[in-house]
Amino acid sequence: MPDRITSWHPAPSRPRFAPPAGAVDAHCHVFGPMAAFPFSAKAKYLPDDAGPEMLFALRDHLGFARNVIVQASCHGTDNAATLNAIAKSGGKARGVAVVDPAISDAELAALHDGGIRGVRFNFLKRLVDAAPRDKFLEVASRLPSSWHVVIYFEADILDEMREFIAALPVPVVVDHMGRPDVRQGPDGDDMRAFRSLLDSREDIWFKATCPDRLDARLEGGMGDPWDNFAAAVAPLVADYPDRALWGTDWPHPNMQDEIPDEGHIVDMIPRIAPTPELQHKLLVTNPMRLYWPEEV
Repeated sequence: MPDRITSWHPAPSRPRFAPPAGAVDAHCHVFGPMAAFPFSAKAKYLPDDAGPEMLFALRDHLGFARNVIVQASCHGTDNAATLNAIAKSGGKARGVAVVDPAISDAELAALHDGGIRGVRFNFLKRLVDAAPRDKFLEVASRLPSSWHVVIYFEADILDEMREFIAALPVPVVVDHMGRPDVRQGPDGDDMRAFRSLLDSREDIWFKATCPDRLDARLEGGMGDPWDNFAAAVAPLVADYPDRALWGTDWPHPNMQDEIPDEGHIVDMIPRIAPTPELQHKLLVTNPMRLYWPEEV
């Protein structure tokens, strides 16, 4: 068995930025605990336990009100750990599942009852063995009303993803903006290509997330405080303010080097959304429309 990975900061700082009332961390995960919710035999990494109690304590520490818990790839298509966390949240969490393409309509309905509001399709070859696009489209055609699809891919396959994305019959959320090379700046090839994708459909949303991944010093970026990320992403949020989401990505799956301080990640928010109006859209209005539409 591989060594287990601790990928989160042991004592995150309290951010200088105070999120607005009702702010949502719209991209985070839970790991296990393994004794109750074993990891998938196909998992590409084996994390230490990071259960709902830890997540909700961090939520309160950082000044947020709600979470959107995204099923981590280490749990495969068994969403029990995510559902457990949602159930323990007291209504303050919703979720995004990863499902087997053969899932039944009854199973999808049960996920909805458990607080799931979308499914995630992962196209990162280092995390999944295969991505059956035709089967993904069939699942997308059967999703409960008001659900959406979350897709995770890297910038170098954006062009080959366009036909698949265009065929999705529900709104689309792109994880981490499709991982552009933020070193190219706001007008670089990757960001221009991503803008063209956003312009192709009015119901494509994006997560302005993961400065620690996209601007990592080990990959030639700036590292904390992630100046490349701020410069590249702020214009995107400004130009598409009604389709931007934000999240911590805690507990930062499979990160072993340059583990970020979550307080510093929160302090990125005013750098990419500098006005109170933009901050409210990014953290409250937009995630509430997607995940708690009955309260909007």
